[in-house]
Amino acid sequence: MVDFFKRALKKFDKLNPEQRREIFSSAVEEIKLFKNVLDSIDKGILVCDEDYNLLMVNKWAQRLIPINFIEGVKLRTIINDERMVETFRDIIVKGEKVTDKEIDIEHQGRNKLLSVNVVPLVQDQRITGTLIYIDDITEKRKGEARLRRAENLASLTTLAAGVAHEIKNPLGSISIHIQLLQKTLKKILASSDKPEEENENSRQKIITSQMNIDSIDKYFNVLKEEVDRLNHIVVDFLFAVRPMNLELREGDINALILQITDFVRFELEQANIMCFLEIDDNIPKIPMDERYMKQAILNLIKNAQAAMPEGGIFSITTNLIDNEIKLSFNDTGEGIKKENIAKIFEPYFTTRDTGTGLGLTQVYKIIREHNGEISVDSTPGTGAEFKIILPIPQKETPLLDFNGGKKK
Repeated sequence: MVDFFKRALKKFDKLNPEQRREIFSSAVEEIKLFKNVLDSIDKGILVCDEDYNLLMVNKWAQRLIPINFIEGVKLRTIINDERMVETFRDIIVKGEKVTDKEIDIEHQGRNKLLSVNVVPLVQDQRITGTLIYIDDITEKRKGEARLRRAENLASLTTLAAGVAHEIKNPLGSISIHIQLLQKTLKKILASSDKPEEENENSRQKIITSQMNIDSIDKYFNVLKEEVDRLNHIVVDFLFAVRPMNLELREGDINALILQITDFVRFELEQANIMCFLEIDDNIPKIPMDERYMKQAILNLIKNAQAAMPEGGIFSITTNLIDNEIKLSFNDTGEGIKKENIAKIFEPYFTTRDTGTGLGLTQVYKIIREHNGEISVDSTPGTGAEFKIILPIPQKETPLLDFNGGKKK
């Protein structure tokens, strides 16, 4: 088509008005087709001349970045995001090819991760401008993070059997023998210090014997507590890696949340944490294992409480949107650093001295086993929001026979 217009242009002066209208009409249709193709591409495309004056922008670019398109205006003057302007300024100054440069921006109320590529626009073996194309890789990166978490859980599964036999069983044996040893020593002390006659010395011996027994109890109790703590860690680990056997029954997620928050409300009040609920009454019952779902919600509440050591506000919101149940757990705590967001659900990752790093791993596993999704948004110093999406199973629609009646 380009060659046709070139030939027509050479003979333009010899064409009659009707022929010129036909050529112009064909050119307009060609430009419209070209624009429709650009607008249909699911990547942002920006075309600039040699001086980085903007010549063309497709619709996808306007969706991805905050830009007010004015043809012929400098690119950096019409982008409403300082980080992106800074990026393009560096590109313009350096004048070099850019491949897969990642930029974080906020646009239309959403945080996005964009991949930017800048290549020279070549025409007749001469650089006549710049082509910039932008891809939204937010979901791609989230998918990669989910895949990494799944791979980590899969690799840990191979260790579960060894951990169960090599650690859990010996811990049980140690706990039993500590109790037996404690009873035996108490009997020995009681019998060896038993006086034959009642006098002042004998009473002193009884007091000393009792003090020895109390000391032994104290030491053995510490040992038992440590063994129990180790056993709890092993149990949590095994829960994180073992396959779950869900017992799904129709359940009311709203009722479950109300039940749990009533149970922990006093504890939250003691920690100077105010708890608020926003419940959507339109949420239907869904298949779920109430035991595990209760554990997931409790872990999120405990996590929020730990993030607000000085007190704060904790809220739970439920919504029915697009045939999905959306749960939101918000706190006003210390927040999560950006570099830790992708690791938050990984086993043994924790920023707390007393944490095992398995609580949120358990939550992630429980939600995934219910075919749900969980994510977190946070800014350090302003709190965190854990978002859960649970699907609502679609009921089967009866097939119709050829006469419009329901098939039996």
